[in-house]
Amino acid sequence: IILRQAGVIAEQRELIARQQEAIKRLEKRVEQLEKALEERGGPPGAAPFRLPEKKRRAKPKKPGRPKGHKGHYRRRPEEADLVIEVPLEKCPQCGSELEERSEVEQHIIEVPPVKPLVIRLRTQRGYCPCCKEQKASSHPLQVSTATGAASTHLGPGSLGAAAQLRYEAGLTMSGVCKVLGSLLGLKLSAGGLSQAMDRVAGRLGGGYRQLGQDIRDSAVVHTDETGWWLGGQRASLWVMCHEAATYYRVVAHKDRTTFYETIPPDWPGVLVSDCLSVYDGATPLQHKCYAHHLKAISKAGEQLDSPSEWLSQLRALLKAAMVLATMRDELDAQDFESRLRALKATARALIEEHPRPCPVEESVRNRLCKQRDHLFVFLEHHGVDATNNLAERQLRPAVIRRKLSCGNKTRRGADSFEILASLAATCRQNGESFLEKIAGAMPLAPA
Repeated sequence: IILRQAGVIAEQRELIARQQEAIKRLEKRVEQLEKALEERGGPPGAAPFRLPEKKRRAKPKKPGRPKGHKGHYRRRPEEADLVIEVPLEKCPQCGSELEERSEVEQHIIEVPPVKPLVIRLRTQRGYCPCCKEQKASSHPLQVSTATGAASTHLGPGSLGAAAQLRYEAGLTMSGVCKVLGSLLGLKLSAGGLSQAMDRVAGRLGGGYRQLGQDIRDSAVVHTDETGWWLGGQRASLWVMCHEAATYYRVVAHKDRTTFYETIPPDWPGVLVSDCLSVYDGATPLQHKCYAHHLKAISKAGEQLDSPSEWLSQLRALLKAAMVLATMRDELDAQDFESRLRALKATARALIEEHPRPCPVEESVRNRLCKQRDHLFVFLEHHGVDATNNLAERQLRPAVIRRKLSCGNKTRRGADSFEILASLAATCRQNGESFLEKIAGAMPLAPA
């Protein structure tokens, strides 16, 4: 009996030890989650991009435009399509005659009732004995030769409106169908719209290929990438752009070979990017984004118990270089080159000559030492920004779209997205109408 009781006691002690170990693990996990929640700056429902409390201003500026800014208001129309007179001769309450009457004029801009314009198009076809083949007449509104059950088509303007809502406004397929149905009276399904967008992309493939060539011909290209889904598999979305063009690519692999499909290894321009290893040595001239360097310096400072003078000097060096870029037009060439040489000498003293005894500082030093040939390229070449903000701004609409659709289900859908999203972004950059570009490309016959 004593031996059995001793065995039971040993089992209970072992169980208690396991439970205590589990409690310690749970307490450690709770501590990690609380720390992550504190760094995130709010409860799980808070926006992931919300600034942490320690980075928020104690006295934030007032919302709205600054005092003294130029006001904006709805301009008065030069002409009116309809004039309505509303006379008032007697008091609406007591019926007495009114005296000193005056006229008050307003302009009301209203959306007219919209009804789709249904056009019954009758073309003719016949056999030419000379050419020995069938011939058919065509019209500028004709976008397809399909007949029978597929003889009802959306016109060029309707397709342009759908593409603009989808690829410029960022609505989902079902959202585009709802808007077109409720506002314009166009009834279509999400599947039918998807097929229509594939046909639109097919017509605009030449313009997309020209965009790729325009990117290769540019002297400066900004590039960035993000995760994507293609057919349920992990993929990547690559963006390459400059001030007047944006070029998207959905790729299965984010590697050097895929990069060279757009930018060749001997490309003579300046590539502005982050510090992704794919870009290292991919082209002769590169500039690495200063915003990423400054972020790495800030994160390193947060890991230290006390402020680091070396990190402060490094931050001041990068910001001084950004200030010098803004003074390029104010300084003569000799003065500008002299200041640039001084910046390079300071950089060598800070990051190349001596290793840092602190592991956190040494990590930052290794990062910048690896990119030392790219630190001041934006000062040596005109038209190069210190940061990669342009590519990140062009990538943002696609990231928002990814939250709704996660990517593309098929390769054909990815091809359509590449073409139409690239052309929509490029039209927006140049102040052109994406709707008119599509409406002009869809007719089978010229107007």
